[in-house]
Amino acid sequence: MKRMSLAIIVLLLGTLVLSACSNEGNSASGTISIGTQTYSEPKILAEMYKALIEQNTEVNVKIVADLAASPIVIQAMKSNDIQMATLYTGEIFNNHFEVEATKDRNEVLKQAQEGFDKTFDFKWFDPYGFENTYAFTVRKELADQYYLSTVSDLKEYAKTLKLGVDTTWLERDNDGYRAFTKFYDFEFGEKFPMEISLVYQAVADNKVDVVLAYTTDPGIKEFNLQTLTDDKQFFPPYDASPVIKNETLKKYPELNEVINTLVGKIDAETMTSLNYEVDVNKRSPHEVAVQFLKSNGLLK
Repeated sequence: MKRMSLAIIVLLLGTLVLSACSNEGNSASGTISIGTQTYSEPKILAEMYKALIEQNTEVNVKIVADLAASPIVIQAMKSNDIQMATLYTGEIFNNHFEVEATKDRNEVLKQAQEGFDKTFDFKWFDPYGFENTYAFTVRKELADQYYLSTVSDLKEYAKTLKLGVDTTWLERDNDGYRAFTKFYDFEFGEKFPMEISLVYQAVADNKVDVVLAYTTDPGIKEFNLQTLTDDKQFFPPYDASPVIKNETLKKYPELNEVINTLVGKIDAETMTSLNYEVDVNKRSPHEVAVQFLKSNGLLK
C-alpha cells in the first residue's frame, strides 16, 4: 500500500511538472492590463490591442486609462500595475538612462529599444509607422499663396506672420522658441501664446497664420491645415511603438505575434483620421479601433 501511494505521488508530481513546462511555451489564459495616457491616440491603440489579443489568444485585456503622463505610465509598468502601453521614442530624453544626443530617427529608436530593455526589462517594439511630435502648420490658402512646404520656406515671410503657439513651448529653453529661432535663423512678427486646444480656432478665425501643433492632432484635419516638413530636423523624433514587459512576454509568448500585427501599419494621416473620429465626431475609441481593424482585415 505504501509503495502504491508513493508511485501515485510520483505520477502526480510528474504530471504537474509537465503541465507547467507545457504552459511556458504555449497559449495560457490570464489577464494583462494596458495603460494609456489621457488623450485619444493611446486609447484607440489600446482598444485595438484588446480586440486583437482577445480574438487571437486566451489572454484577457483590461484597459487602464487616463494616466497623466508617460513617466507615470512607465512607473505603472515597473510596479506591474500595467504590463503594456504605447510610448514614443523621444521619451529617452527624459533622463531615464544615459543617452547620446541625436535626432536621427533610427538611432533614437535603437537607444529606446536597448535602453528600456536594459534599464526596465521592457520590450520596445518597432514603430507603428507614425510619430507624434511638434510640427508647424499653416492655413492651406497661405501655403498655396507662398508655396510653403517646409519650415525653411517660412523664413522669407516670417516677419509678417503671426504664430499661435503652446505657452509651455514658448518658455522652454533647450527645445523651445528661443532655441528654434537660433536653429532656423528667423523669428515671427508676432507670437500669441495660448493653450494648445485654442490654437486651431485662432487660426480658423485668421487671428494667427502659423500654428505649432502635434503631427497627429485632429485639429490639422478639422481646420484643413498643411503641415510643414521640419527640413532641418529641429524637433526630436517621437515615433510611437508598443512597449510591454519582457516578463509578460515570457508568460504569454503568443503576444509577440499579435503585437507585431500593428507594427508598420499606421501612418500619420491614418492616426490623425482616427483621432479625428474620436475628438471631433465624438465616437468612442473602442468603436473607432474595431472599425479600423475590421476594414483592414485584422478582426473578424
